[in-house]
Amino acid sequence: MLAVVWEDNAVNPERENEDLFKDMEMLREQMMVSGHHYGLLNSETLKYSQRLDELIFKHQCYKNK
Repeated sequence: MLAVVWEDNAVNPERENEDLFKDMEMLREQMMVSGHHYGLLNSETLKYSQRLDELIFKHQCYKNK
């Protein structure tokens, strides 16, 4: 299985917008790899997708400030 980024607190919601964007890109890539290896409906792939949605929302909040 792939390592889950946010379990190690590597993704910190208090980071600057630029770091948040980098985290989004890294998580997006991990989600794509998981989807390719395990399928799009795999629970691990879906966890990456849900976490990415959360980060996109936070990014949009920063952007609208």
